[in-house]
Amino acid sequence: MSERRPIVVKRKKVVSKGHHGGNWKIAYADFMTALMALFLVLWILSMVPKNELDNIAEYFRTPLAVAMTGGDKSTASTSAIPGGGADPTFSEGERRRLDIRQQSRPSDEIRRLRALRERLEREVREDPNLRQMSSQLRTDFIPEGLRIQLVDTDKRPMFELGSARLAPYMRDLLQALAPELNDVPNAISLTGHTDDLRYAGGEKGYSNWELSADRANASRRALVAAGLDSSKLLRVSGMGARVNLEGTQPSDAVNRRISIVVLSERAAEQIRDQGAPGAPTPEGVIDSAASTQDATLSPTQGANSLMHNALPQVYERTAGGGEGQDQSSP
Repeated sequence: MSERRPIVVKRKKVVSKGHHGGNWKIAYADFMTALMALFLVLWILSMVPKNELDNIAEYFRTPLAVAMTGGDKSTASTSAIPGGGADPTFSEGERRRLDIRQQSRPSDEIRRLRALRERLEREVREDPNLRQMSSQLRTDFIPEGLRIQLVDTDKRPMFELGSARLAPYMRDLLQALAPELNDVPNAISLTGHTDDLRYAGGEKGYSNWELSADRANASRRALVAAGLDSSKLLRVSGMGARVNLEGTQPSDAVNRRISIVVLSERAAEQIRDQGAPGAPTPEGVIDSAASTQDATLSPTQGANSLMHNALPQVYERTAGGGEGQDQSSP
């Protein structure tokens, strides 16, 4: 009786059926706002042309200090704190990042050629008179620059058969190209090509070599008449039937074409350097070869002897069609 029994108190927790809290609603609202912003950005990006996207990407690749001062990218690292390494002002790691960035960044020249390509394709596509020739206009990039090819078809030939006389629609297309080519400072190379259909006299007389060069010059005259600055033309040549388009037969109509290359500055300099004093000349080649002749001959006798033996071979090769030689315009 002296021991007390423990008293157990049971309390029942009453759960209210009212408000449960609204924290989840705030989180859900933030999520929906971010999702809406994401889709809005994606929609805007889908409406921007590709060349503008390249400019936007280039803006974010440029360091802030360079973008604000308008300076050169390569001078962005001048602080010893960000760089570190053996060179306190320009570390190897940072230099590597800048080199990779410059390699991946399209230069102003490449952007200019891309914009030219888009303008040409858009003009041909939107002009009712030129739209039917859109399939005959082919553009691509090659190591020398932007190549614009005007290819032939059996239904719509650009020239009269075996002639350098331009068809009216071909002249209209060249007239549309001339002002666009004037808008870029790049030099231009123009080349004519033919199929392998030969003349009756073979290559001893008027042949595909002359025809391709004449067609290239006819296109040059049409471009200049349409307003193209003639000083921009750096090379006009004819390749005959020697260079066919990949995946085609030599007799295919597309191999009858005019190739206009908007040259990069490097390619243009290489062409100009062919006439520089340091460039090898036939006389230099003959003189260097003559030095390997009989030591009893004087240098002048050795060169004359070698030239006497070489000239008949060159003449025979030229008379045989001049394989690999271009018929350039005067």
